[in-house]
Amino acid sequence: MKRRLIVVFILKWRAFEVYQYQIIETFTSIDGEGPSSGALSTFIRFSGCNLRCSWCDTKYSWDGSCTPDVMDEAAIYAYIKEAGAHNVTLTGGEPLIQPHIGELIALLVQDDALTIRIETHGGVDIEPFKARFKDQAVQFVVDFKLPDSKMMKQMHLPNLTVVEKQDTYKFVIASERDLDQAIEIVNDYQLIDRCQVYFSPVVELIEPKLIVERMMADRLNGIRLQLQLHKYIWPKEMRGV
Repeated sequence: MKRRLIVVFILKWRAFEVYQYQIIETFTSIDGEGPSSGALSTFIRFSGCNLRCSWCDTKYSWDGSCTPDVMDEAAIYAYIKEAGAHNVTLTGGEPLIQPHIGELIALLVQDDALTIRIETHGGVDIEPFKARFKDQAVQFVVDFKLPDSKMMKQMHLPNLTVVEKQDTYKFVIASERDLDQAIEIVNDYQLIDRCQVYFSPVVELIEPKLIVERMMADRLNGIRLQLQLHKYIWPKEMRGV
């Protein structure tokens, strides 16, 4: 009966069109980073990414080592509701390059019980999505790839000007050079006044305390250090957490 009600809801929302998505994994855990860090969240991880960051920790989502499942939006929504978490994170890979991703988001935001967060690598223009879902419960967590990622030239710089208070910019920092660049960008774009800002160290490559010391020395109020909680609870190679 519960699944039937979900399907009826979907059919009322849209007239019989079915879109399918390549999904590398689904799971419910705590959110390890971002504004809902430590809170329960259901994750939908999409297959495929058009960037190749040097320190990528989700290569299995795009390197062909895992075969994705095909799920339509009814199955995705049913999984989310069965999981019972109010936070939903669409991640990857890169969710915003998925065909018909806008239709899936449009379905999910119809449910007022859900808060939808989209984790995007920063190389995709988010403005069309922000315009389409203005005033709805969609939050963007946007990465900025710094020099050590080798993907900085792929960043879509206008994203820095369209984020809003409910959104987050995450700077993944692997070196002091990355840290210098992150501070320069935050200042140049007055990003602290636009959205939430996180500095996220690649802990294998830079000591988090170096970032904290710089935050204190430069009085970087409005920036938060972010550690990936799930990697402190479970082995860093473990999936589905």
